[in-house]
Amino acid sequence: MVAMVQFLRLGLLSASCLAVFAPAQGPAWEPAVRAAIEAQMQRDHIPGLSCAIGVGAALPFRAGFGLADVENGVVARPQTVYRLASISKPITAVLALQLAERGELELDADVHTLVPQWPAKPWPVTTRQLLAHLGGVRHYRGEAESTLRYETQTASLARFADDPLLHEPGTAYHYSTYGFNLVAAVVEARAGKSFAAVLRERIAGPAGAPSLQDDDSRRLIPGRAQGYVRNGDVLENSQLMDSSYKLGGGGLCASAEDLVHFTQALLDGRLLNEASRTAMWTRQRTAAGAEVEYGLGCRPSRPDGRLVIEHSGAQARVSTMWYVLPEPQVVVVLLCNLERVRLQPLAQQITALVAPVETK
Repeated sequence: MVAMVQFLRLGLLSASCLAVFAPAQGPAWEPAVRAAIEAQMQRDHIPGLSCAIGVGAALPFRAGFGLADVENGVVARPQTVYRLASISKPITAVLALQLAERGELELDADVHTLVPQWPAKPWPVTTRQLLAHLGGVRHYRGEAESTLRYETQTASLARFADDPLLHEPGTAYHYSTYGFNLVAAVVEARAGKSFAAVLRERIAGPAGAPSLQDDDSRRLIPGRAQGYVRNGDVLENSQLMDSSYKLGGGGLCASAEDLVHFTQALLDGRLLNEASRTAMWTRQRTAAGAEVEYGLGCRPSRPDGRLVIEHSGAQARVSTMWYVLPEPQVVVVLLCNLERVRLQPLAQQITALVAPVETK
């Protein structure tokens, strides 16, 4: 009964939040978008969610729903900061591709020659392979979440660097967050600064996305959401985790509107040139020529004939979704503070409302 009252309260509060943070006059598709979000929140009992939608250079929709912090009654806002989880991967890919554009990184060089802390393996592993999950580096294998503090991504390599590769790099696709941790260490080595510092200087600043940063559990981050998991019918606080061990693969945080700002800067050429963007959202191939589902840091697809680039995220405290139509430049960001929520169908539904497929 307590849980039911709590979620009824969330529903009422969500409606009030919409009134507070709604623009005076929104686009024609706004009511349908709000209804779709509210329906998923009710269905999955999501405590809090923030959504931002970009169209071209504009940000016509940004809203918070429900509670960012249930215990303290803090409402979710467009500016609420959530862990991005694996949406960190396309951001890390942009940093690596920036270094390549500047001639500061050879994407096909053996990572061991760039990061001495990465031991020599039976085969060379390249940054390009890591960005496409073709590097043979393992993913999680049941180990507990880390609560240790790592000052750099290079230091965090100690968690997996001595483990054998799963296969010869380039021969098979194997999703790996740790592979992106290694990319982050490459970024640190080539830029000569911590990954968090490079992120601030080369992405957050130029994109006008100040909340995009490392999810430092010790630093005070204004507007940061709390995170929850459901244990049967009971809402509980998520387990503790220090994200410093995996900034490159899943350790960043941002608000929904700043993630849109990042994407708009990516699409309009402020962060990468056209050739790098094209490489990023082109599906990669194994050495034998088999196409894999991943580009460089993102998943490209054509579900309705139009190119979509996307990435979801799932970890302690959050479920997240980044869904982008490069043409006509529509960005949908969904960040919620409940674990184990599938947000891709909602992002697809919203995109169809904002940019319906033209029929002849």
